[in-house]
Amino acid sequence: MTRTATISGSASGLKRLYGVTLVVLAISGFAQMPIFKRYYIADIPGLGWLAQYYVTHLIHYLGAALLLGLVAYVVTGWLSGRPRPRLTGSGIARGVLLVGLIVTGVLRVIKNFSGIYMSADWIVFLDMLHIALVMAYFVAAAWAAVGKKRWTTQP
Repeated sequence: MTRTATISGSASGLKRLYGVTLVVLAISGFAQMPIFKRYYIADIPGLGWLAQYYVTHLIHYLGAALLLGLVAYVVTGWLSGRPRPRLTGSGIARGVLLVGLIVTGVLRVIKNFSGIYMSADWIVFLDMLHIALVMAYFVAAAWAAVGKKRWTTQP
């Protein structure tokens, strides 16, 4: 097996893992709001866990940890690789949104630490910004998928 075959196989595996991670984060994130219980989705056999806050909270944290690991892996590989592929406009837009999601997510985790005080207005702003960034990322990702836009282009 050649080096390029290994890299491309690894890249497709990373893409799948990234996609699955985003789906898990989306489902568990929306489950943090009681929409699955409110609209009786959690009443469907096998989906009752969607109405259990602490279960979905843990799944969301585990998904976030996996996302952070994937982002760190890709960014460090991108920074150390020669020749370095260039980010496309679509890649830059999705990257900025992803960084915003990570920053707001980390701030939302920090607010849960004991001894950390954040005003109620700041917490509401952080929550709304996180949700708005999720929706913007969904739109950007859908636009990129429909238009077959890539994250990077070869130099």
